[in-house]
Amino acid sequence: TMMLDILMDYCYLRDFKFSRLDGSMSYSEREENMRQFNTDPDVFLFLVSTRAGGLGINLTTADTVIIYDSDWNPQSDLQAQDRCHRIGQTKPVVVYRLVTANTIDQKIVERAAAKRKLEKLII
Repeated sequence: TMMLDILMDYCYLRDFKFSRLDGSMSYSEREENMRQFNTDPDVFLFLVSTRAGGLGINLTTADTVIIYDSDWNPQSDLQAQDRCHRIGQTKPVVVYRLVTANTIDQKIVERAAAKRKLEKLII
């Protein structure tokens, strides 16, 4: 969640209204932040850690997903994207994945792609 802290500082600096969800939050905090994001049109951004946001949330008001920290398990990233692809979604959803060349992030994305390819061959 350190990266979420950095992104949150940037949002404060730019005066962006945002919500946040990470593993340290209580259930009631999570519910309130999701409600705020889904109902307040001024909330520009929802910062979510992939693991905490992978299950049990509905973000159908979102139309853009930016993955800045890819997971070794490609299913975790797919689940995070699926939070926007829910019943009730009326807008097209765009997914961006930020990857720095020649870093461990690039290796993670390459390994995840290989896992997805293998999964498709098996199924």
